[in-house]
Amino acid sequence: MKLPIAIFLLLFTTKLFSQDLKTLVPVKGYSYDFGIEVQNDWKKRNQLLDDLENGKKSWDSLTDDENKLFEKYDETFESMWDVLGAGCSWYCGAGDYTVTASSELSSNGKINYNSKNLTDFSYQTSWVEGTKGYGIGDFINFNFNPSHPRVTSLIIANGYVKSKQKWKDNSRAHKLKMYIDNVPFAIIELQDIYAEQIVELKNPLGHSDRNDFDKLKEKENWNIKFEILSVYKGDKYEDTAISEIYFDGLDVHCLAKGTQITMADKTLKAIENLKVGDKILSFNRETESYEISVIRELASQYHSALVNLRFSNETEITCTKDHPILLNNTKWSSINPIKTEMDYQINNVVKLDLASKVKSLHNHLEIVEICEVAGVKETYTIVDLDKNDTFIANGIITGIERLRFPTEGQSSIQISK
Repeated sequence: MKLPIAIFLLLFTTKLFSQDLKTLVPVKGYSYDFGIEVQNDWKKRNQLLDDLENGKKSWDSLTDDENKLFEKYDETFESMWDVLGAGCSWYCGAGDYTVTASSELSSNGKINYNSKNLTDFSYQTSWVEGTKGYGIGDFINFNFNPSHPRVTSLIIANGYVKSKQKWKDNSRAHKLKMYIDNVPFAIIELQDIYAEQIVELKNPLGHSDRNDFDKLKEKENWNIKFEILSVYKGDKYEDTAISEIYFDGLDVHCLAKGTQITMADKTLKAIENLKVGDKILSFNRETESYEISVIRELASQYHSALVNLRFSNETEITCTKDHPILLNNTKWSSINPIKTEMDYQINNVVKLDLASKVKSLHNHLEIVEICEVAGVKETYTIVDLDKNDTFIANGIITGIERLRFPTEGQSSIQISK
């Protein structure tokens, strides 16, 4: 009777475990195409960029076909292998994490297949497990420091995506068991498609209490682990490959510490000292008048890849490249309009450049200098107001950033000087 009892217990615990563990099915994202036609398009696009830089062409003189080429292959990308462009993204303030794997296929002398390939933001490289067979039971582990921005999306480039043939030749992950802090969290059931796959999480992962960064840093690191449960078999090799796993999320915002915010009574207050409930001056874009708004939510995070904008009255503001700034004609503008439209869900954003005329509290100002800011800075933003979507930072009218996963009762911050 021992064997039937053992089998019963095994089936019972397996059923109980599977009922508790949810299945996440990703949605299809960007389809991969690194073929000859695309390579030729990239050559044309790169030549156009050289001509623009050397003054042989101007942005205003581009033909419709040339503009479409830039729409298809964003100028912020250096090559067709780039997973992310140079425009500001969640990784402007995130990405300070490490990745390890349970095994790695040995290098062939020219190409390596180690775990770092999972985080190099290149479709040209791939992690390949090094266990005999299909790598069932092998895992990838991402380790985050306690103050790292929270994660809300997982984006997976499954298989060796460098070419369609390599993708077919090598095995691809089918089911991944996902762990949070080494506790089983979900089963990710990947499709066998030559495209990125996106998992949107219901609740953010990471430490949610972000009001006191000193206390936040004292908390323990947290991790996300992916274990291979099953695979789609390759046509030529057993080896299972994953080219890239990257993330999107919260807590990465727009302006640097020290920026002065215009309050309701026209006094100034450093953004890091703002509190929920404070009354500030905002601009109603419909009536083109100033109104008093109450702060409902604030947020803060350390940030890199910022730019410093200097205006004709010597005012300066430091912000991310996608941060919206209001022009004198009340249109939104930014250094990276495409990214702004994606992140802020704003339409028809204009490119912010030298000589752009922006709206300030008293008159319009021109941008006279744009400089990259090196290093990591503490940044802040206003997330929500009771009315309007603007606030005044260092005298410049700028936009709020609504979080996609607002945390009830959250009171954190971000801005610049």
